[in-house]
Amino acid sequence: MSWVIQSQATDKESIELEESLFFTGNGYIGIRGNFEEGAPDEIQSIRGTYLNGFHDIVPISYGEKLYGFPDTQQKLVNMIDAQEVQIWVGEQDEAEQLSLSTGELLNYERTLYLDKGYSERKLHWRSKHGHELIVTFKRMTSFQTKELFYQHITITPKSKDIPIRIVSNVRGDVQNFVDPTDPRIGSSHAKTLTVQQTEANDTASYIEVNTTASELSAAVLSTVKINQPTATTHMVVYDENVETEIAFTLTEPTIFEKRSLYTDSRHTTDLKQTLLQLQHAMEPLSAETLFSEQETYLTTFWKQTDIQITGNQALQEGIRFNLFHVLQSTGQDGISNIAAKGLSGEGYEGHYFWDTEIYLLPLFTMTNPKLAKQLLLYRYSILDAARNRAKEMGHQKGALFPWRTIAGDECSSYFPAGSAQYHISADIAYSYIQYFLATNDVAFLASNGAEVLIETARLWMEVGHFSKGAFRIDAVTGPDEYTCIVNNNYYTNVMAKHNLSWAVKAVQLIKEHSPAQYQELKQLIQLHNAELEQFQQAADAMYLPVDDTLQINPQDDTFLQKKVWDFAQTPKSNYPLLLHYHPLTLYRYQVCKQADTVLAHLLLEDEQTEEVMKHSYDYYEQVTTHDSSLSTCVFSMMGARLGYMEKSYHYFLETVRLDLDNTQGNTRHGLHMANMGGTWLAIVTGFAGMRVKENGLFFRPNIPKDWESFSFRLSFRDSSIQCTITQEQLAVQLLSGDAVTIHVWNDAYTVTADSMIQVAMQQGEKVNE
Repeated sequence: MSWVIQSQATDKESIELEESLFFTGNGYIGIRGNFEEGAPDEIQSIRGTYLNGFHDIVPISYGEKLYGFPDTQQKLVNMIDAQEVQIWVGEQDEAEQLSLSTGELLNYERTLYLDKGYSERKLHWRSKHGHELIVTFKRMTSFQTKELFYQHITITPKSKDIPIRIVSNVRGDVQNFVDPTDPRIGSSHAKTLTVQQTEANDTASYIEVNTTASELSAAVLSTVKINQPTATTHMVVYDENVETEIAFTLTEPTIFEKRSLYTDSRHTTDLKQTLLQLQHAMEPLSAETLFSEQETYLTTFWKQTDIQITGNQALQEGIRFNLFHVLQSTGQDGISNIAAKGLSGEGYEGHYFWDTEIYLLPLFTMTNPKLAKQLLLYRYSILDAARNRAKEMGHQKGALFPWRTIAGDECSSYFPAGSAQYHISADIAYSYIQYFLATNDVAFLASNGAEVLIETARLWMEVGHFSKGAFRIDAVTGPDEYTCIVNNNYYTNVMAKHNLSWAVKAVQLIKEHSPAQYQELKQLIQLHNAELEQFQQAADAMYLPVDDTLQINPQDDTFLQKKVWDFAQTPKSNYPLLLHYHPLTLYRYQVCKQADTVLAHLLLEDEQTEEVMKHSYDYYEQVTTHDSSLSTCVFSMMGARLGYMEKSYHYFLETVRLDLDNTQGNTRHGLHMANMGGTWLAIVTGFAGMRVKENGLFFRPNIPKDWESFSFRLSFRDSSIQCTITQEQLAVQLLSGDAVTIHVWNDAYTVTADSMIQVAMQQGEKVNE
């Protein structure tokens, strides 16, 4: 049962929550789990259809606007709604709409099939006039045909001769959800689409829309089909929607199909012709074929990505749920990415953050590097915009990637916790470095990666400076958004150091392996050897302080001078703190929203001693609220790294079912994608202790005491390996490709096709908890 998510809930809170939990997507289209027939009146439904990266541009209002503040921001657009299918039961003058809030609900069940890639709702229902029927709604967004949203509805009679009217709508008059009380949700500009064309013929409905300011266009072509030869069909075209009504008498099981094809002007120049051609090509495909193709795709995905846990079904369900929804939200076209809420909702207005590079991309780098490359190509596609942003911020050179964006422009209107987070440029550089270490793809490094590494390294030379023999970086914000505009944030400095040193290494690698591309790169970005020498000097001199008394890395120059927040006197109702205290209040205290220095230790553990990392973990754990969903998975991973297995497992439990159990209370606005990626990391990077380093693949395996075993697959330099960890040993098997050398507790082993490596669990030096 760990391959399905099931619910029989019909209460208001569950219905609102499940609009997110049961969303279906394919990386291009995202459809929230709304009811086809519409939500009951008491439900605050967020009805949403989204195309990854399809956005409008809306103005930003400031009380006081200063130089360099963005004038506008990009906003994910709620798209044409093709979900609606109403079923009316009974004669025309007494017809009753089938829904949860009408008639008598005899049975209800909702299921998300993680291995087959579709969702299902089943209602056993009786009207007030005694008509009884079972209706099964199936829906999916196709991974095989990215433009397709497919609905398959089976109506089975349980009484005789039931008059039925199916009313199918395609609506262009949609708007975004807004909530002015929550800064994590869009609070204005609900209506951003204008319907340009609405038409229909005997076989299809077509609606085309334009955005108000971004000048993007999108369209849907929707067709309906019913296996009821006596049915009569009537279509009505309105200004902003098309209604199709089908009437018949239900005497036997009847199937109604609705195929809605979406595209937009970022992918094609002729929307209508593209969709007509696609419709024609797909017409012969049966429902069985469409569902079979979906399952085949998912079979391949799970073969590469599944984590199998023996000993806890609830956690097994949680990790598969998370991995499935990450896949559904991941852009695969090189011009889109993974939004903070994926394609499950409109939280954070559909913006892409650093979440992708630090929490999500590692999953694909190590299981599906082809997909990982598409995410990296997206960042490369906005490199020119990052260069422009650096100049706008007063720098002569370099690339400053936007903190929040869709198409490349900075969308953050609150600069202390937005634009000041310069570390995003180092985070993106880090992801390119990790991809290269995992794949050894020198060609991609030469064609794309090195340019990103050099331009981001140039940024650090611009924003940083040498002082008293050290390279220092002032007036930035690290990952902890409760501490803003500081000097020498440890996370930023150590990530910048990594960025600078690898810009030099990347050029050296390209010069060695591809001299012609080296010359092209030098000419393209006007690179000189003196500049590379400066990069290395800055990296070697990077200021990474250690407090001699506490034996920790201070989060920044002044963090330890501040008074510790009074956690004992802070009521639970006041969390998250950002919703109850002015930012300046938070900035004056030692209080962390999320992992900051601890995250730096996770990503670059070789920069500090075991003692400093342990003391830092102990210290920052006491002042971190985990008000961000990006936090607990990091404390889980570093807890395992330091031997705090009970703590590590505790934090993992808070992470793995965060959305399924709605532990932060806001899942209805969309799923927490970074946390979902963090659950994969917590197992593979945390419990298994996997690290990808310059000299290979490393493991420090551990296992929660309640588990019998867990296993996963990794892709490493064109080879595939299976790792299984039990209470007794780590076993590594080569599944395909050349032999792989791995390091377990710093001892080297070579995994070949003829030999499985088995290493006894050492557990390492355990820390008293």
